[in-house]
Amino acid sequence: MTQPTLLTLLTERETAAVLAVERLRTQIASLDEQLTAAETEVAELAITRKTLLSLGGPLDTTAPADPTVASPAYQQILAVFHAGTAPMRAKDICQALGTGATAKDTENLRAKLKRLVARQILTEPEAGLFTLAPPTTSA
Repeated sequence: MTQPTLLTLLTERETAAVLAVERLRTQIASLDEQLTAAETEVAELAITRKTLLSLGGPLDTTAPADPTVASPAYQQILAVFHAGTAPMRAKDICQALGTGATAKDTENLRAKLKRLVARQILTEPEAGLFTLAPPTTSA
């Protein structure tokens, strides 16, 4: 009696494993398609950049050169700083943006603020307090 039960269990586990393999292969195929599309977009953007630079026209110097800073999330953060006059904490910025003010939200925003500090767009005059960096003048 134990043999049919073991074979039944083995068959059930094998069926489940086969289904898992099929599901994973489907996910891999989907991710492969997404990767190919993203790689194509990167290549096309590089070609566009190269073409624009080869035309020798004036470049838009108002747009941030750093793609991270150019993203909408970072632009919204910077807009809050441009509208404000005093240094701000992550929680204050969360409130100004209308996002959640949970610990997770403020830590996520704080990480972005630290990236902006590393790029010398913001400064952190004291721990947890952020403000716009003074504009740099080129000599």
